[in-house]
Amino acid sequence: MTRCFFVSDLHGKADRYRKLFGAISAEAPQAVFLGGDLFPPALTVLGGTEPTVEDFPRDFLISAMRLLKTEMGDSYPRVFVILGNDDGFYPEPALRAAEEERIWDYVHMRKAAFGEFRVYGYSFIPPSPFLLKDWEKYDVSRFVDPGSLSPEEGKHSRPVDPAKLRHHTIKEDLDDLTAGEDLERSIFLFHTPPYETNLDRAALDGKSIDHVPLDVHIGSIAVKRFIEDRQPLVTLHGHVHESGALSGSWQDRIGRTFAFSAAHDGAELALVRFTLEDLGSATRELM
Repeated sequence: MTRCFFVSDLHGKADRYRKLFGAISAEAPQAVFLGGDLFPPALTVLGGTEPTVEDFPRDFLISAMRLLKTEMGDSYPRVFVILGNDDGFYPEPALRAAEEERIWDYVHMRKAAFGEFRVYGYSFIPPSPFLLKDWEKYDVSRFVDPGSLSPEEGKHSRPVDPAKLRHHTIKEDLDDLTAGEDLERSIFLFHTPPYETNLDRAALDGKSIDHVPLDVHIGSIAVKRFIEDRQPLVTLHGHVHESGALSGSWQDRIGRTFAFSAAHDGAELALVRFTLEDLGSATRELM
C-alpha cells in the first residue's frame, strides 16, 4: 500500500510544521504532498524588498527537512511541493536548490514519476481580491468576479510579460501540462480547489458588490472541467480555509476522481492521510 500525507496552507507556522515532521518521522509514509501557502505572507515584496521572513524556506523548512532526511535514511518519503498565492515567487530559488539535494520535487507546471503513478503540480488560482498576483491567472476567460482584481490590475514581485497576463489562462496551462497524457494513475497537486464543490465554499454568504451578490464558490472552473473531462486518480487542493467547516466535508468526488482539501480555518495542522490503492479510506486529523 502506498501511504501518503497531504498538507496545505501552513502559512509559516512553525508549530504546524513540527507536528508534520513528527508524524513523518513516526509513520514513515511513502509520499508527502505540500500544497502551497507554505511560508509567511509575501506581501512585503510589493514594497521593493523581500520579506523579513525571506530566510524561512532555507533556515527553517529546508534545514528541518534535510535533518529529517538524514535521520530517516532510506525511510525518508518522496516529497512533492508547490507554492500558493500567498507565497509569492520569492521562495522558488530555495525550493529549486533543495530539489538538487533530493529533499523534494518542486512540481509546479511539471510532472514527476512516482513508482507506477505520476505526480503533476499547479500553483495558480483564479483572480481574487488579493493584491499580490504572482500566482494568479485568468481561469477560462478574462472574466473576473465582482470584488476581485484581475492579474493585470494587481502587483507582481518580478516582471511578467503583459501579453501572458492578458491572454494566458489556467485552462490553457492544464492543456499544455497534460497534452497526450493518460491520467488514470495520476496525482494532481493543485493550490486552487475546483469550482462548485465542497472544497471551494467561501464565507461570502449575503455579501454583494454594487448590489451584485458574490458567488460563495471561489474555485477554478478550469480545474473542475479538467477533472470532469480527464478523470485523474486523485486531486489535492488548499486555499479556501473555511471550506470544510461551511460545506461539511474536506473531500469530494468528481466522477471517478477523489478530491481532498487540507485547508483549515483553525490553528491546528490539518493532516490528510490516504493510500493510493484505497482512496475511499482517506482521513483527516486536526493536530
